[in-house]
Amino acid sequence: MYSGMLIVLLPLALGYCLPCRSQSLLHFINVSVERMVYLILFLMGISLAFVDNLSTHLGTIFILCGVFLACITLCNLAGLWLLDVRRGRLSGERGAPVISKWALLFDSARLCLVILAGVGIGQFLDAGWFQVDTLSEWALMLLLLLIGIQLRNSGMRLRQILLNRWGLAIALTVMVTSWVGGLMGAWLMNMPLSQGLAFASGNGWYSLSGILIGDKLGPVMGSAAFLNDLARELIAIMIIPALMRRHPSCAIGYGGATSMDFTLPVLQRSGGVTIVPVAIVSGFVLSLAGPVLILSFLSFTSG
Repeated sequence: MYSGMLIVLLPLALGYCLPCRSQSLLHFINVSVERMVYLILFLMGISLAFVDNLSTHLGTIFILCGVFLACITLCNLAGLWLLDVRRGRLSGERGAPVISKWALLFDSARLCLVILAGVGIGQFLDAGWFQVDTLSEWALMLLLLLIGIQLRNSGMRLRQILLNRWGLAIALTVMVTSWVGGLMGAWLMNMPLSQGLAFASGNGWYSLSGILIGDKLGPVMGSAAFLNDLARELIAIMIIPALMRRHPSCAIGYGGATSMDFTLPVLQRSGGVTIVPVAIVSGFVLSLAGPVLILSFLSFTSG
């Protein structure tokens, strides 16, 4: 269950151990990281096209997804906004050009179009022979290797990466506010509170939450949990560029567990390499807590 964390941390650590003194090579790495963002999002779109067994009970699934997504989003952003009030804005990296709001919005739209293009292409592919999960995994490992090299050559020490109070504060805020949102959703949908808490503990890890909740509560709840966390990831991708400068905790935290993998390249692209340790700490804590919390809350439900 935790093999995904190993896949993330190993290439990142390996990249951090590789010094690079060539400025031309560093420039090539920076450009490659930016281009690979689009590749990973395109592959994610193809994986969306391969999702099946969602045709039954669509109305119930989308209502559950919409209610919980709205409640959790409202609580998450409110809590993270309060955290940003205390911290202030993110200072831009030295030499980074100022990006207009219109450019940020266009950037978000372009990322969404890449995902939609992947969904469209995926309609013509056979999931049996096109191993999108394997390709995405390898692309992600390569990306994290390159980001690790960036980190090593950014001047940051390992202590700054492993002991990051901001990342821990974001993770704790996301965790607690997600529970509040889950309780609100359970109350609105007349569900047991333990189910609402389990529903809210996926923190964007849609494959995990869908499997665990579906196994205990059935395919309708499992599909709704999957879509809720998947929608959370997609919304995070759209809002990260627009929120990063004024509300960096919101930009980092809303993606939940995905801040250490799929939304990490978008965060790095919008906030710079110095934002990566914060995102990794936050995502790692939420990923570590996710399965434990989901299974713990599900153990209290009557099914």
